[in-house]
Amino acid sequence: MYIYDEIDQRLVDERVRQFRDQTRRFLAGKLSEDDFRQLRLRNGLYIQKHAPMLRIAIPYGLLASRQLRVLAHIARTYDRGYGHFSTRQNIQFNWPKLEDVPEILAELATVQMHAIQTSGNCVRNITTDHFAGVARDEIVDSLVWCEVIRQWSTFNPEFSYLPRKFKIAVNGSQADRAATQVHDIGLHAVRDANGEAGFRVLVGGGLGRTPIIGHVIREFLPWPHLLTYLDAILRVYNRYGRRDNIHKARIKFLVKERGPERFRGEVEAEWAHLKDGPATLIPEEIARIETRFTRPSYARLPATDLGVEAALAADRAFANWHRRNVHPHKVPGYAAVTLSLKKTGAPPGDVTAEQMDRIADLADRYSFGELRVSHEQNLILADVRLSDLRALWQEARGLGLATPNVGLLTNIICCPGGDFCSLANAVSIPVAEAIQRRFDDLDYLYDIGELDLNISGCMNACGHHHVGHIGILGVDKNGEEWYQIEVGGNQGDLGTGVGAALGKVIGPSFARDDVPDVIERLIECYIEYRDSEHERFIDVVHRVAIEPFKEYVYGNVDHRASYRRRQVATA
Repeated sequence: MYIYDEIDQRLVDERVRQFRDQTRRFLAGKLSEDDFRQLRLRNGLYIQKHAPMLRIAIPYGLLASRQLRVLAHIARTYDRGYGHFSTRQNIQFNWPKLEDVPEILAELATVQMHAIQTSGNCVRNITTDHFAGVARDEIVDSLVWCEVIRQWSTFNPEFSYLPRKFKIAVNGSQADRAATQVHDIGLHAVRDANGEAGFRVLVGGGLGRTPIIGHVIREFLPWPHLLTYLDAILRVYNRYGRRDNIHKARIKFLVKERGPERFRGEVEAEWAHLKDGPATLIPEEIARIETRFTRPSYARLPATDLGVEAALAADRAFANWHRRNVHPHKVPGYAAVTLSLKKTGAPPGDVTAEQMDRIADLADRYSFGELRVSHEQNLILADVRLSDLRALWQEARGLGLATPNVGLLTNIICCPGGDFCSLANAVSIPVAEAIQRRFDDLDYLYDIGELDLNISGCMNACGHHHVGHIGILGVDKNGEEWYQIEVGGNQGDLGTGVGAALGKVIGPSFARDDVPDVIERLIECYIEYRDSEHERFIDVVHRVAIEPFKEYVYGNVDHRASYRRRQVATA
């Protein structure tokens, strides 16, 4: 866990005092709505459909139990008893009163938290792999590098008024669990031929109205040059990015317009003035930041636990949970555990105040008082002893946090949608719940296998629907809510050679009540066409394309006969 130094704490405390005065002046009529808008946005405060929404930063998704307890207190005292964890690894409160927000920020500051730069045209929260620091395939500890970038980007005057919001993801392992290909900047740790650590740099990715896969503009950037190279990218974007059209202002449009090669050349030319300058990182600076992190005191434990092995053999429910929600750890005798926030009937990513308090207790007892937020909107206890797994499972099950569906269809990524967001065209949460209820059968889910289903209530794509194996987008048709279905999306993993893919729309949109039926037909098509139970949904889509799926959803054909004819034709 990163522990603030005196400078960190002073910056946060001063921002609280500053925003308290700004809010007082606005409520007194001394600041106009236009003047206050930019001030509140820089403090994570939106005006949503029914009430203000406050987005609180959880840098790189890392939380201490004491911080989660304060979030529970805020939910109970200033909101309606719950919070929503987002795909940016932050938490959002949907019902605070404007006059209470300064008090909320003051309470957050007491546990080294804030809402700084969670909105506005600036560098937003840096995200990373939720298994950072414990993954067996780790190349570098991405938490340290995220903190380096956080300190560089926070209150950076040169980049406080960018053409549009800016998102950076850092992946420190061989496998990419941070979706680096669909960010404004994606940084993927690699090693050169001499074993030196550095980063592959991708620029110009993003979802939203115009989804684009990022381009690699540098295969290897030595780590000392990380900040100077980021400076160069942001300077080129600041100089040439559009400010006249909000829909064309993201860096992905600049890269597309100029072309990756020209953009790379402009960055390299800018970097020539910055390379080896004052922002060049040195080992002492990295060591300084590393020392601000508390580290678990791991015990020496056997790599396997006989009690757990016996429980797995004797208890099918425990074995199912272990199979989906328990993950390998680099330290023998430990595991990382996902607490699922995707129980059927609960909005994906939502946690009640009571659950927050109890999760904090679990973190204290089982995981050194720390937890993580994943971009899949679940929570992770990253350092659990194998011998504690069964006890943890029993407690988590009692809290409704042990649904064994990680990586499966009902582990749905979902934005708040039209129930809360003023930008949404349609609701998302009821659609997610309807799908979860339709597929609330673990045996069937396991037969279906790995499948990512993502839902967004509008083209802003907060639910990342473009990169879901199945993506659902809420659209408006003459004032009515309809839903467009995509298949074949994938967040990608350059570490294993898998490029990201954007889903393809299968055809005309559907009424809300029809969506579960459509998903069921897509699954039926997949099961009919897969070569074996080990072939994933996404692999079948890429092998046979989307036409068979369209036939299953829209056509009146004998699907089995149609498939057999194709097999004969290709034999």
